[in-house]
Amino acid sequence: MPYRGFIFALIILLSCNVGGLAAQQSQFPNYQIQEIASGLNFPWSLAFLPDGSLLVTERTGKLRKVSGGNVSEPISGLPDIYVKGQGGLLEVILHPNFSENRWLYLSYVIGNDDKNALQVMRATLIDNKLTEQQVVFTVTPFKSTPVHFAGRMAFLPDNSLLITSGDGFDYREDAQRLDSLLGKIIRIKDDGSVPKDNPFLSDTPDAANNYVFSYGHRNHQGILYDPKRQVIFSNEHGPDGGDELNIIQAGVNYGWPVITKGLDYIGSRISPFTEYPNMQQPFLDWTPSIAPSGMAVHSGEMFKALNGDLLVSVLKFKEVRWVQMDDLKVVGQTSLFKELEQRIRDVRVAPDGSIYILTDSDKGKILRVLPD
Repeated sequence: MPYRGFIFALIILLSCNVGGLAAQQSQFPNYQIQEIASGLNFPWSLAFLPDGSLLVTERTGKLRKVSGGNVSEPISGLPDIYVKGQGGLLEVILHPNFSENRWLYLSYVIGNDDKNALQVMRATLIDNKLTEQQVVFTVTPFKSTPVHFAGRMAFLPDNSLLITSGDGFDYREDAQRLDSLLGKIIRIKDDGSVPKDNPFLSDTPDAANNYVFSYGHRNHQGILYDPKRQVIFSNEHGPDGGDELNIIQAGVNYGWPVITKGLDYIGSRISPFTEYPNMQQPFLDWTPSIAPSGMAVHSGEMFKALNGDLLVSVLKFKEVRWVQMDDLKVVGQTSLFKELEQRIRDVRVAPDGSIYILTDSDKGKILRVLPD
């Protein structure tokens, strides 16, 4: 039995008390929510295959295929994965030319309690098995905390790959260091090599700075390329306050931990600065924190009124945040699907415009939102 709803939700503008924003009324179309799959162990990411089936990762270390409501046995051929805290199997995305080359990309965590890191591999999928596995990137330095891995990925039009790398929590100063890949957005070619137009190239092969696209990030769990506007959007967990939506540009310093509107979890100030020379202000600030996770830009025939708007999955407030856009200006925000009463780990938009949601639990679900 699908969930059904009609929402006259809150448009959230910059001074309200939910995520720091004030509210007006806005209308979202009639919708129904269908359950596509259930019983998933902390599903983290979703990809649409050309045949209409889905790939879904479980953070606890399994990759599955979903077709016709049936969930496959775990796909074989994954590497050894470190599963602890926020670590495990994270993103799955398809190469832009997947129909021809069959490459899919996975981000996951390797190592142990004392020495762990985010890693990215590519492989081809044959039946229910990964083949031709190739590690294309490993974040350095290794660290000893099981949190703040980030792990989201997005392809650019030139088929280069962006990877978000978190600051490791206890290593936040590394976010400002170009010789560390913690707290960065990394850019590689689809085979793992260095693009020749990266902003911090050096003459030293494999130097960390060669791979850095932007820096000063904390734990950015949403990233996408918007083909219509030709910009990169990324969202980011702040500490207690200071969650951000950013437009990412090559070579730019996004400030963490030198500038932030958040506090440490014990209430102490992280920095006296909320702005600083040559450090980028957020495109949109969420204070108090909303805990943003995945993100999508809407397109397609279903819910056509949303085309060009951003959808952000939200953990803390158990919702999808509809960020309404007029070109590159935020004109409102609306809380969606709160009737689910579930932490939302990811949100994706299918080619037809329907909206897919992953709930964040050990009994996680894939849900599809359709017009009613």
